[in-house]
Amino acid sequence: MDNEYNLLYLSQNDVESTGLTMAEIIERVETAFQEKGEGRIEMPPKPGIHPGEGDNFIHAMPAYIPAMESAGVKWVSGFPDNHKLGLPYITGLLILNDPKTGLPISVMDCVWITAMRTAAATAVAARQLARPDSEVLGVLGCGVQGHTNTEALDVLFPLKRVMAYDVDESAVDSFSEEIESRFGLEVIKVDDPKEAVSGCDLVVTAGPILKEPHATIRPGWLDEGAFASLVDFDSYWHPDAMKEADKFCTDDVPQLRHYQEVGYFKDIPPIHADVGELVVGEKPGRESRDERTMTCNLGLAIDDMAVAPAIYQRAREKDIGTWLPL
Repeated sequence: MDNEYNLLYLSQNDVESTGLTMAEIIERVETAFQEKGEGRIEMPPKPGIHPGEGDNFIHAMPAYIPAMESAGVKWVSGFPDNHKLGLPYITGLLILNDPKTGLPISVMDCVWITAMRTAAATAVAARQLARPDSEVLGVLGCGVQGHTNTEALDVLFPLKRVMAYDVDESAVDSFSEEIESRFGLEVIKVDDPKEAVSGCDLVVTAGPILKEPHATIRPGWLDEGAFASLVDFDSYWHPDAMKEADKFCTDDVPQLRHYQEVGYFKDIPPIHADVGELVVGEKPGRESRDERTMTCNLGLAIDDMAVAPAIYQRAREKDIGTWLPL
């Protein structure tokens, strides 16, 4: 049944069962940023709709990476109140196309991919912006992204301890159990968010994305020499705390400007570079041990399209998934 007129459907379990590792995903995402930095990708700013109230979104994320023979689109939603229904915050599907014919060759669940590639992008930025001997990680927001960002940073850095904070105590408990058992890291649960920032070499904020930041992290909390990844946009950060960064970066400037036009990022520092510019050396990353560095990665379609072909290929090799007629 495997021919050009059929596509491979991969469920969330199928996608995860392919066995792609975080180290492999980091490598592929870094390649995508290399291509971006060299101007060899096509990725328009993602359009979106916003059903219902509050901070709900559904985004279309198309991208084409010629060097990786990858083209497609992710249709992804984020509904912050889904947890009240026992549903995940992030859901969606990814369509992978054959760049030679345009035919769709696979439709796959994007929940696992989104979780892993977002964390991989943090790691790619951290490789350029964080101290290579970083040992202490602070995580604010112990949901899916708290887990995967810890996993990704543990691939590249000699982590020893994680300071974990969440408004939901049960989230901290499950985070602690998994991180200690899977990675052998010491997890310290903290009740004061400042303890997950001050004294940390690396800081990840991974709460829900909000148009109106709650600005929990205050000026003076982030140590000299620390690196922060803002996975939740600026939701956790007071503007004056962000302005203490010596270098404020993002994964894509046009997309950040687009978000500003629709009401996000009302008060952020000047942008030093995008991650692609850092990867290719067009702009400098960390230049001293005392610099405070920060990246606000928005989540790019190239991240997904860097990973999707490897998932598809691995699924075919392992005979995973369901072939469907077009």
